[in-house]
This record gives sequence, C-alpha cells and structure tokens, in this order.
Amino acid sequence: MTAEVLPIRPLNPARKRRRLKPFVVDAKLLAPLLSCGVRTIRTLDASGKLPKAIRIGGRVVWNVDEIREWLACGAPDRESWEARKAILKHPSQHQR
Repeated sequence: MTAEVLPIRPLNPARKRRRLKPFVVDAKLLAPLLSCGVRTIRTLDASGKLPKAIRIGGRVVWNVDEIREWLACGAPDRESWEARKAILKHPSQHQR
C-alpha cells in the first residue's frame, strides 16, 4: 500500500492574508494598549489594579475582550471588577 501524495499549491503573493486578532496578550503587548510600560503592567497586576491574569504554559496573559470591558467600566480595581462580573453573570442571586 502506497501513500497518496497531494499536490501543494504555490503561494499566491497577490493574495492578501487575513491576520487574526489575538484573544490574549502578555505584558509586553498589553503595555502599549494601556499606554504604559511593561514594569507598570507588572506593578498594576501585583497591586490588584488589573483584571485577573490567566496562566497558560508558564506565561501570564490577559484576555483582550475582558481588558476592553474593564476599560469601558472605568478601570476599577480587581476586587470591584470581579464583583461586577459576578453580578452580571448571575444577576438573580444578587437582587434583593
């Protein structure tokens, strides 16, 4: 039994490639989004002023959509942000 070899199409240089937007960013990519330096990102994270980071394969990253929502809400501290997310996730449990 022999393996079938499929022909490889040559790349068309005129064809534009679509770039995917990242779902997560590390401190190096987050810093320009927040108009600050990497050290400031680390300081804000350590002091609880950024949304909770995600650890993926030893890297510390932030969800881009969550960062955008956090900024739209006025960039509250992490504790306030997590409380707000909990209320939005389960509104019936937090009503009186």
